[in-house]
Amino acid sequence: MSPEELEQIAEAERERQAKFKHTIKVCMAAGCVSCQSEGVKSALEKELAERKEKHGGDCQCEVKGVGCMGLCANGPLVAVGNHTMYQGVKGEDAGAIVDSVEGERVERLVCPTDVPFFQKQKKVVLENSGNIDPERIEDYIAAGGYTALMQALSDMTPPQVVAEVTKSGLRGRGGAGYPTGLKWSTVSKAPGEKKFVVCNADEGDPGAFMDRSVLESDPHRVIEGMLIAAFAVGASEGYLYVRAEYPLAVKRLRNAIKQAERLGLLGNNICGSRLSFRLEVRLGAGAFVCGEETALLASIEGRRGLPRSRPPYPAMEGLFGLPTLINNVETFASVPPIIRNGGEWYAQIGTEKSKGTKVFALAGSINNTGLVEVPMGTTLREMVFEIGGGMAEGRKFKAVQTGGPSGGCLPEEFLDMPVDYENLAKAGSIMGSGGMIVMDDASCMVDVARFFMDFCAGESCGKCIPCRVGTFHMHGLLTKITQQRGAAGDIPQLEELADLLRNTSLCGLGQSAPNPVLSTLRYFADEYKAHIEEHRCPAGVCKAEEAGTIESPPDVDVVSGGVAGGDVTSAGKEPKA
Repeated sequence: MSPEELEQIAEAERERQAKFKHTIKVCMAAGCVSCQSEGVKSALEKELAERKEKHGGDCQCEVKGVGCMGLCANGPLVAVGNHTMYQGVKGEDAGAIVDSVEGERVERLVCPTDVPFFQKQKKVVLENSGNIDPERIEDYIAAGGYTALMQALSDMTPPQVVAEVTKSGLRGRGGAGYPTGLKWSTVSKAPGEKKFVVCNADEGDPGAFMDRSVLESDPHRVIEGMLIAAFAVGASEGYLYVRAEYPLAVKRLRNAIKQAERLGLLGNNICGSRLSFRLEVRLGAGAFVCGEETALLASIEGRRGLPRSRPPYPAMEGLFGLPTLINNVETFASVPPIIRNGGEWYAQIGTEKSKGTKVFALAGSINNTGLVEVPMGTTLREMVFEIGGGMAEGRKFKAVQTGGPSGGCLPEEFLDMPVDYENLAKAGSIMGSGGMIVMDDASCMVDVARFFMDFCAGESCGKCIPCRVGTFHMHGLLTKITQQRGAAGDIPQLEELADLLRNTSLCGLGQSAPNPVLSTLRYFADEYKAHIEEHRCPAGVCKAEEAGTIESPPDVDVVSGGVAGGDVTSAGKEPKA
C-alpha cells in the first residue's frame, strides 16, 4: 500500500458513491439498533427494490448504514442527504421517506438540526460518525482515512510525531488527563526492542457510552491512531481491550482489523516502511477496576485483574514486563486529525490548559440525551440547558454528576463554570471519561451518593484493605442514613473514611470513590441534616426502615483470587481471560 494506491481506493469509492443521486443514512449504532433501526434499514432497502422492479431503470438512491448521529433519545434516526434528519422512524415510514427524497419532507418525523444540540458541537473525534459506513474500510478511506498514517510514515520521523502530539496539548481522555505527548515520549525513550500499544476500551462508568459509540461508528479511526502511536514509540504489537458487553463494537473492530490486514495497513512492513504492527482484540469480563491500567494489563496477560503499586509505570515496565503505551479510545481517535492538521490547529481549540474537544455522554433528566462533542471550556449551563435541551418534564435542575461513579455532584451555582480538568477538580469533581448525568429536584442526593458507593464497593477488587473495607462501611453508613436511622456521628465518620480511602487506597478506584459522598456533603449538607435530625427525605425518595443486619466485608485472599467463606462476586469479579 502506497499513498498513490490509497488515493486510488478513495477515488474508486467516491466514484461508486457518485453513481447514486441520493443517499439515505440510517443510524446503526447500539442506541438506534435497540430501537429497531435494522428493521428500518431493511424496510427502506425493500421499498427501493420494489420500486426499481416496478418502474425499472437504475436505482438513484442508496441506503447506507452509518454510525451514531448523536441524539440517541430520539432514535431510530434517519438522514436524507445532508439536509433532512428524521427521528423516531419506524419500518412503515419507509415509503414516505423514499418519497421525500425528491419531494416534500415528512414533517411529522422531522428532527430539527438548527438547534443548539447540533449547532453547538465541534466534531473532531466524531467527524465521521453518522456519515460513513463503519463496516466498509473503503468509506473510511474516501473520507480521508489513513492519510495521517501515510503522512507520518512518509514525511515524519517518530520524534516528529511525538513532538506534534505534544504541541497539540492533547491530554489523556480516559479520566486522568495526563499529557499524551509526555507519555508517548517516555515510552519512545524506554529501552528495549519490543514494546506494546494498548487501547483501553473498558468503559465501565454507569451512564457512559462515549467509547462504545466511537468504536461502533468509526473503528478504523482508532486503529489508525494506534498505528501512528506504534510508529512514534517503536511498538510492534497492540491490544484493544474491550468489555464483552459491547458485542457490536467488538464485531466491527474485528471486521476492521481484517480489512486493514487485507490492504496491508496492518502486518509486516506497513506501506513499505519499517513499521510492523499486529493488533488483537481482548475481551474484558466487566470488572470496573480493569479500567485502571495495571489491572487491565494483568487481565490481558490472563491473570486476575488486580492493580499493582507504581512505580514501575507501564511506560517502562508494562505488558509482560515490557514498555507499554496505554491510551483510551477517544485519545487514539484524536491523533489522526492532529497529524493531518497539525498540533497548533488542535491547540487553538479549548482552554489554556485543557486543549481540544471532549466527547460527553449526556444522560439523566434532560430532554436531549445522547452523544455530543464540544470544545473544552463549554459551560455546564450550555451543556444542560442548550445542548441538553433543558430539564425533562419541566422539572427543576438540582445537580449534575461528572466523571462517573468517581466523580462529584455539582449544584446550580456551578452551571456557569467552564468544563475543563482544572475547574472540575477545584469544584470537587473530575472529568473522568466523559459521563455527565443530570439530576432534577426529584433526586435525593444522599441516595445518589449511596448508589455510587454501592457501585464502587461492589466493583472493588479487594486487594487493598482501605478500598475493600472502607467502601463497604461508607455504603453501610449511607444506607443507614437513607433509612432515617442516622446519628450525629455518622457524618464525621464518613469524612474520616473518605480521607482514609483517598490517601491510602492502592489505585484510582478507591482513591476517587469518596468523591460523590464528599461533594454531596459539601453542597447538599441540608439533605443529610434532614435525614439524620428530622428523619425525613426532602425529595421523598428514602423511606424509614427497620434496622437490618449489616454483614462484614468478605476477607479476600488476593494471592489465590478466592474469597474466604463466600462467593467471589461479593468482593470483586471473576478473573478474566
